[in-house]
This record gives sequence, C-alpha cells and structure tokens, in this order.
Amino acid sequence: MRIEGVRPAEADDYARRVFEAQAKKWGAPLKNHLVHARRPTIFRGVRAMWQGIEGSGLLDPRLLALVNRRVAALNGCEF
Repeated sequence: MRIEGVRPAEADDYARRVFEAQAKKWGAPLKNHLVHARRPTIFRGVRAMWQGIEGSGLLDPRLLALVNRRVAALNGCEF
C-alpha cells in the first residue's frame, strides 16, 4: 500500500468490529478499509455507501462482486 492503514487494534470500536468480521470472512481486514479507517468519518461514510448499495437490491450480489474486482484491478490491487 502506498498509504499506511490503521492497525486494527488501534481503530475505534466500530472499525474494529468491521475488521473482525472481515478477518472471520476473508482471513484479514480489507486493505482499503484499513486506509479509510484513518479517518473514522470517512470510514463510516464508505461503509454506509456499501450497505446502501447492498441493501437496495439494485445490483445482484454476483454483479457487485464483479464490479469490486474490476475497480480493484483498475486501482492496481493485487487480488
């Protein structure tokens, strides 16, 4: 990462809970979330955006996964 993310243990309670859930699901917190969590208000805004997209039902979960992968590829993400 070009920008150092937060250490999960040093994040606020909300971010820590999100990181724990991500670690349980994917084995580790997502790197972009570690960067967003440097600013708790931005982190909460990003999480709210994704919760809104997922909750709207406008995008099939499979399409959402493809969109995430494409964005990650455009950003040079290793995954």
